[in-house]
Amino acid sequence: MRGLFLAGGAMIAAAPAPAQEASPAVAEKPAALVADGIPPVPMAIVEATRPYMEYRTAIFQGWSPADRSMLVATRFANTNQLHRVAGPMMAREQISFEAEPVFGSWSPKGDVMVVNKDVGGSEFYQLFTLADGKLTLLTDGKSRNSGPTWSKDGRWIAYTSTRRTGADNDIYVMDPRDPKTDRLVAQVKGGGWGVADFAPDGKSAVVSEYVSITKSNLHLLDIASGRMTPIGDHARPIAYGGAQYAPDGTLWVTSDEGSDFQRLGTIDLRTGKFTPRSPEKKWDVDGFDIADDGSFIVYAVNEAGIGRVRLMDVGTGAVRNVGGLPTGSLGGIEIAPWGTIGLTVTSATSATDAYTIDPATLKVTRWTRSETGGLDPDANVEPEFVETKSFDGEAVSGFLYRPDAKKFPGRRPLIVNIHGGPEAQFTPGFLGRNNYLLNELGIAIFYPNVRGSAGFGKRFVSLDNGPDKREDSVKDIGAFLDVLDKDDSIDPKRIGVTGGSYGGYMCYASAIRYGGRLRGANCVVAISDFVTFLENTQSYRRDLRRVEYGDERDPAQRAKLKAISPLTRVADLDIPLMVVTGGNDPRVPASEADQIVKAVRAGGGTAWHLLGTNEGHGFAKKENADYNFWTSLMFWRANLLGEGNAQTAAAK
Repeated sequence: MRGLFLAGGAMIAAAPAPAQEASPAVAEKPAALVADGIPPVPMAIVEATRPYMEYRTAIFQGWSPADRSMLVATRFANTNQLHRVAGPMMAREQISFEAEPVFGSWSPKGDVMVVNKDVGGSEFYQLFTLADGKLTLLTDGKSRNSGPTWSKDGRWIAYTSTRRTGADNDIYVMDPRDPKTDRLVAQVKGGGWGVADFAPDGKSAVVSEYVSITKSNLHLLDIASGRMTPIGDHARPIAYGGAQYAPDGTLWVTSDEGSDFQRLGTIDLRTGKFTPRSPEKKWDVDGFDIADDGSFIVYAVNEAGIGRVRLMDVGTGAVRNVGGLPTGSLGGIEIAPWGTIGLTVTSATSATDAYTIDPATLKVTRWTRSETGGLDPDANVEPEFVETKSFDGEAVSGFLYRPDAKKFPGRRPLIVNIHGGPEAQFTPGFLGRNNYLLNELGIAIFYPNVRGSAGFGKRFVSLDNGPDKREDSVKDIGAFLDVLDKDDSIDPKRIGVTGGSYGGYMCYASAIRYGGRLRGANCVVAISDFVTFLENTQSYRRDLRRVEYGDERDPAQRAKLKAISPLTRVADLDIPLMVVTGGNDPRVPASEADQIVKAVRAGGGTAWHLLGTNEGHGFAKKENADYNFWTSLMFWRANLLGEGNAQTAAAK
């Protein structure tokens, strides 16, 4: 105790120092993040959102033939890792322990597991075997590798690699138990190649050459010689999805031949004739698997974003519908050697989890129940399907999540969240962190599927192709704003826009075209200039993107690409902007963010910039994703909820 001493040793306490106002505690920023122009995140925001940060997912990866356990990818710490689940609702036993996300599969024998992993979101995946918690490298450690595809007997894997040129996806075969068996089977040209399936005898494989979402070619690859034989007429504009051999050697595929949608059927290896076998006339068959005994096929149908599962008896052609699954999105269907069907399902009121279907009874069993931070998932709102006509009469649609009207009466703010791709589709699922916006702040969220989205037929997906049609999809956002402005529960004066990748371009473009109707734009891993994007995206994907966007090497197309690029019209972007980017992004390089942030600031505009130096095309590490959400939340509270400036909003 400090004070003043008098004669005789008596002490008089000193007067207390004037009280100083304590600064509010702030969250520690992850070391790999660079927050440029963004205020610190108050701990009050961290505490308020904590339950919404702690949800998990369980993504079905396949089966172990050795013990009939399920393999799932889930996150206990910072990234998704592989886990074994012995039976329905049993514990998830972690078997991989890496700093980066890991995904993989067992061999058909169940004696070896092959996984893929990149570093820092670079997408330069390497293949490894996983045993006793350790990874053993199979590939060269430098190139980009995709796969693996297992032979029916479980001895071989086929995979593609860019190691020869850095751009071409050549085809390799290897026994993963002995990396010295690695062999280049076929040299190809382009980055769209992949091995779909081995023939039952292992002597050949069907190979897919992806050209665009509306054009792909199938080839028959002789494993010994590397000779490739075209299947069908490659001059025809046909797109194939999955391709898989039945035990009798029949090749089943999904194809849009003779249809606007992908149908399930068989293809003659000699003539290339496609025979549809599934009864659907509308909507895509998204995926399928064939039972080991060839008796039945399970397949998924995408009905305007809602996943449906059906079983076909191969002998009779009879189809049965599977009920009992949550209404939402599904994928990753795989039939175990003993017949049980595994898959991943997610819905607004159910986190992403693994389920099984009994092919005899169609009974659905949930195998995992992922944590939702202690929150009741049933309290989440189901989305509404919204459809309208765009500027040219084209029907476009999306899904609207509304906050609870009893808790949040009157007109509410709205965020328009645009998916990437563009050949992708928003399908309803668990919103994770975004449920905080709905349930605690009363912010509605609308997820549009503008023209160019997948899932609505090959005509619709082609409506935005090339630089001359690109801005038609931006006009679709205007049509949606017209509808939402008239909605009694939406406040037309408090609307923001966000989106990632191509959706990030749409975010910039919407902010420019509709700035007078928007309060802010949060654009993630976004294209700001189509020319610089095409010049700097990784070489293995450049030609594939030119098919969609246009060819910057052609003077006329280059000029048009420049004209429609947000960077060219950045002077018209006059609403607050937040930009999020990954330093290792191989798709949309970080330079796309740097140049628009610099341009906005040079013009006197506001631009927050969050850079993940250890991330790629989106944030995969939980600590980074959490901090990204908190900064985005500060941005929306300041600019959409009208809570003053960013610092004031952050402190509330």
